[in-house]
Amino acid sequence: MNNQFVRNLFVWFVIFASLMGAYQLLSEGKKEYSDIQYSQFLGIIESGQILEIEIRGNEISGQYLVQSADGKPEYFKTYGPVGDDLLKTLSAKKVSFNFVSDKASGLGAFLMNWAPMIILILLMVFFLRQLQMGGKGAMSFGKSKARMLSDEDNKKTFADVAGIDESKEEVQEIVGFLKNPKKFTNLGGRIPKGILLVGAPGTGKTLLGRAIAGEAGVPFFIISGSDFVEMFVGVGASRVRDLFAQAKKKSPCIIFVDELDAVGRHRGAGLGGGHDEREQTLNQLLVEMDGFETKTGIIVMAATNRPDVLDPALLRPGRFDRQIVVPRPDVKGREAILKVHTKNVPLHKDVGLDIVARSTPGLTGADIENLINEAALRAARNDKTTISMSDIEYAKDKLLMGVERKSMVISEHERKITAYHEAGHALVAKLTPGTDPVHKVSIIPRGMALGTTQQLPIEDRYMLSSDYLHKSIMVLLGGRAAEEIIFDERTTGAGNDLERATEMARKMVTEWGMSEKVGPVSLAQKEGAIFLGKEMASGKDYSETTSFEVDSEIKEIIVNAHNKAVNLLKENEEVLHNLANLLLSKEVVDSKDLDSLLQKNLPKESTGSSSEWTGFKPDPTTAFRKIDK
Repeated sequence: MNNQFVRNLFVWFVIFASLMGAYQLLSEGKKEYSDIQYSQFLGIIESGQILEIEIRGNEISGQYLVQSADGKPEYFKTYGPVGDDLLKTLSAKKVSFNFVSDKASGLGAFLMNWAPMIILILLMVFFLRQLQMGGKGAMSFGKSKARMLSDEDNKKTFADVAGIDESKEEVQEIVGFLKNPKKFTNLGGRIPKGILLVGAPGTGKTLLGRAIAGEAGVPFFIISGSDFVEMFVGVGASRVRDLFAQAKKKSPCIIFVDELDAVGRHRGAGLGGGHDEREQTLNQLLVEMDGFETKTGIIVMAATNRPDVLDPALLRPGRFDRQIVVPRPDVKGREAILKVHTKNVPLHKDVGLDIVARSTPGLTGADIENLINEAALRAARNDKTTISMSDIEYAKDKLLMGVERKSMVISEHERKITAYHEAGHALVAKLTPGTDPVHKVSIIPRGMALGTTQQLPIEDRYMLSSDYLHKSIMVLLGGRAAEEIIFDERTTGAGNDLERATEMARKMVTEWGMSEKVGPVSLAQKEGAIFLGKEMASGKDYSETTSFEVDSEIKEIIVNAHNKAVNLLKENEEVLHNLANLLLSKEVVDSKDLDSLLQKNLPKESTGSSSEWTGFKPDPTTAFRKIDK
């Protein structure tokens, strides 16, 4: 296509240059005439000042005998009758004259007047033709926007993928098929046409797809689901056809569709019924995946973090017949990811990657990469030659809790309330057995929070017990309890704590069956996006009596946890004062300082924060308690 484009461009350039040359020649031959009266013309003839004239009907033009001051000839033009008397006079004065045909002048006049318009039209035709022939311009709507990465451009391999070993094992046979298809086809095996990678953002779905292509050494077509859809009807379907046509020419290859949910949502949910542009694009994708054979060597891979909204036709056998979950990495996976991202990074001897891995529960591969990058930037700002543990701790706090707001001016009273609020969280967590260990307590404003209490589990948790949840609610309400005890008032600082505690209690009652009164039933409404064309709102599928019981149980859970937190802090009010004063003086108290304080004020057996029960892997944000503005 490129050679054809260059050839066409050269031809049209020659035509354009020829037309411009012709126009220039005609323009150069054009004379500038001054209009004079016919009587004046007769007087000039008598005075003998005319060199020659041309007669074109009633139009008489000619050249003066005398030139202008700059040496250029001067011309005149007039209109009048051309009779025998005039011709005799011209002959008598020895003035050269000739008759010019109007037909001969018509062509020249036509070219003079219309040549620019003709050139403009030809240029428009040329560009429109090139755009319709498949260029990347604005008129090439139906052409695929997929980027093709050859085996030379794509350097990613399985060595660059860490923390998702099970997912890598599942795709190993894809690499084997692309390298040696006959190994599978000779035994009657059929490689999956489509592979759907499901996982949270940043877990490495796109990276895994690129690694498969890099290992197999085949071209890799990557496109986003949103790139298929345009405002013009039929454009998306055309792009799907063009994508598969390109892939067939480059087979064996991999087609990777990122964010498949942008084009693969459930059909029949839009205002256009089954005729809107997105659904037509999806229909064409289904047809194309049915239309090619596995022998062609085309593997369609897609990634999404919303598999619940995909159309069922996409997930049936013969299309995306294999789903691979790409989970958040566990502690071993995070350590492996850290090793990958620090491979070419100079680390200080005090950095322990295993410690960093344990202190970053819930983080994805993308989060860890960003963590190391932020640590490197801080080390560079401080003119360091290596990245130390303090740089990593700073980066972790910045990413998880926000940037320090050093310029924020807080009154001494509000600062004191914040200190007691965070001390309440930390003390309830330390004095309640089975809670996650307190890692750090701070009253430095970060992000939208005036203070933070950071709890980090020693091990990843995959399940939650009722006892653990009740104690977690106690910790959440510890800040509010401390405010009530010390200041005998309630502030808006506990707003986020109350919201999270209520949500946790509601799930205990309606989803997890942890209520004796309501019983082991699921009353939760299905979460998901609301689609136009479907039922906009659905009523509760349980009675008003049950609804009253649910609300009562949620309130009882929260009130009981709050009362327990209040009683616990009242029993240890002196320790609460000491911890708050320590926060006011140091602003940041780590686990060592907190343990030292408690050892001085409490018997050893009184501190009960531990990690005896393990299993659930929380979202990283759940490990922090914050006080709102």
